Amino acid sequence: MNDSGLGGTGYFWCLRDHRVESGDDVCPAQYRLGPYATADEATRALETVEKRNAEWDAEDARWTGEAS
Repeated sequence: MNDSGLGGTGYFWCLRDHRVESGDDVCPAQYRLGPYATADEATRALETVEKRNAEWDAEDARWTGEAS
């Protein structure tokens, strides 16, 4: 499954398989989030993405003067 040459660096959340993956058994790069230091961090990858997107959206709104 590995097409990145990472060779087991960290843990990833696979968007296709909806699971934590590591080592040589990871889905292709276009389906992965990570790497994360722990499996638990990888499990929370979608929460992390949602939180960061909200922070960035708020910063964009402040930058363009749309924030209230």
